[in-house]
Parts: sequence; C-alpha cells; structure tokens
Amino acid sequence: MNDKTIMIYGAYGYTGELIARAAVAKGYRPILAGRSASKLQPLAEELGVPAMAISLDASETLERMLQDIHVVIHCAGPFSATAEPMMRACIATGTHYQDITGEMRVYQQANDLHGEARSAGVVLCPGTGFDVIPTDCLAAALHHAIPTATHLTLGFDSDSGLSPGTAKTSIESLGVGSAVRRQGKVEIIEHAELTRKIDFGRGEKFAVAIPWGDVVTAYYTTQIPNIEVYIPMSPRRAKKLKRLNKLRWLLRMEWVQNWLKGKVDKSVQGPDEEKRAEQQTWVWGEVRNDRRGERKIGRVVTANGYDVTVHGSLAVMEHLLTYEGPGGYYTPSKLCGAELVEKLPGSGAIKIGID
Repeated sequence: MNDKTIMIYGAYGYTGELIARAAVAKGYRPILAGRSASKLQPLAEELGVPAMAISLDASETLERMLQDIHVVIHCAGPFSATAEPMMRACIATGTHYQDITGEMRVYQQANDLHGEARSAGVVLCPGTGFDVIPTDCLAAALHHAIPTATHLTLGFDSDSGLSPGTAKTSIESLGVGSAVRRQGKVEIIEHAELTRKIDFGRGEKFAVAIPWGDVVTAYYTTQIPNIEVYIPMSPRRAKKLKRLNKLRWLLRMEWVQNWLKGKVDKSVQGPDEEKRAEQQTWVWGEVRNDRRGERKIGRVVTANGYDVTVHGSLAVMEHLLTYEGPGGYYTPSKLCGAELVEKLPGSGAIKIGID
C-alpha cells in the first residue's frame, strides 16, 4: 500500500463518510478532517484512523496541517465557500487537491489558479465524483469522434436520490437560473427555458436544460464553444420550475436560502446501501458540426451517482499518489483519460454511434 498521506476533509458528511469507509476498506489510512471534532471523532475511532479538527478560516493552521499531506479529497460544501481556501492552502503546501463539487464557480476558480498550481507542481482536480466524471469522460470521447465539433449536448437520467449537500447546491442555483455556453461564453438563462426530447438510454423523455458543471468543465476538456446539459423532467414539473423565474430575486436572499437549507437538514437523507445498489444512471451526449453535417451520439451506463462519486474519487486519488506530471488545473478526463468512467465499478463501456 502506498505510504503517502491522504486527508479527507468533510469526512462526516454523507458522501465524505462513504469515501472514508471505502478508502479504509481498500487498506488506506486517511486522516479524517473537518470543522467539528465531535462529529469526526466517533467515525475516526470506528475506522481506526486519525482525525483533525481544522477550520478553513484558519489558513496558517490549515497550511501547517497540510505540510505532510500528499492528496486532499475535499468533501465539505458548499464548495463555493470552501473550495478556494482549501485550493490555496494546497498550492502553498505542495498538496494535490480534488473535490466532489458540481458547482461551476469552483471549476472557474480552479482554472484561474492554474498558473499558480502549475508553478507549485500541484494538481487541482475538482469534480472527481458523479459531478463530473461520467459526463466529462463522455464529452472527451465525443470530441475525439468529431474533433471539429461546434456543439456539445450532454445529459443523464438517474434514479439516485439527493444527498443533503447536493440538495443545498441545487437550492443555491434557484435564485440564479440555468446556464449554457454559447460561442465560448457562459450565459445565464431562465429555468426551463430550453427543453427537448432525449433518449438517454431507456426511452425518449422530455428534458430540461440545467446549470450542470459541464457547462464549464466540458469546455475546458474539449474547447467546444456551445454546450448544454439536460435531465429528464415531466412537462408539469418544468412549468412549475419556469414559474420560479419571477421569484429568483427572492430566492437569492440570504434568509430564504438559509430557510430552505434548514428544511434540507431536517428532511433530506442520502440513500442507504441497499437503495444505491438498485440504482443506475444513463449518461447521454450529442456532438455536432452543423456546417459539415456531422453528428454523433454517445452513451454510457454507470452505477448510481453516489457510488460513482466514491469510486471515482478513490480512482483519482490513486492516480495522484503515483502522479509525476506537471501541476495545474485538470478536468477528470484530462488528468486520467476518457476511459476513467469505464474503469469504475458498475460502469459499462462508452458507446459512440450515429443514433
């Protein structure tokens, strides 16, 4: 077993705990970290690993704790608030960074820090979970199929429930709107503004464009200038979502955000192991060059989103433990190759065709 030290920050959250347990089951002894010592200690004692209570606000203490850490798996959201201080601390200490965010802002922050990370020999790889490994790998494979593509559309159909962290991230987007990339620029659009019918892999469904991370990451992976991401949604629910556009000003208010996130804390729990085992995810993509009349469709089936996040995070971690390449910001497929998703338990092969 590799003797380089791993830290899992936010280890007592739903997904962080899953990753911690899986890492120990594979023979690793990660340091579990987070803000709350009282939440960390019981899990660390059960798993027989060390724990450190560290606030991300205490930058000097954080950097001191990271001095001997080779890789951080950052699992503490909301990542819009927590990712940048951890990335900067990792750059300062020569520690590779990965996280499980799906937030576009974090990917943009990591890209902005590319030069500093490269100079420090540090890899920044946010999005090493379901957000965005399957879609990012499919985007890379589709781009390989049509290197001159001008339009990329991605989507997924999943039975997976929401974890508390994912639900809170969704709440943050309610006051902002959806997002697409047009002519290389990210544009904010209204909720449910774009709809279409898509066969994700188990029959055609009505689908709605969402502000998924690939609007940013797939562009960094492929440089395709026009990108949209869709999920299936009933027309009735899409109409309800569209009505929220008039209330975005209210949904952005801090007290409303805090109230909605408080309801999540009381009512949302991540799926248990038995439920996760029953779930799969169908990932779909379309790439086009309209001027040349070229079009390809790609699909890949994966395990449920949370198992993809656990196994994907550990796969990227293991890659970084032996990594000897240059530092900087990387998307998962840029770091580990488009075949990364195919190597994860429960995943099939990427299939590219014309329909």
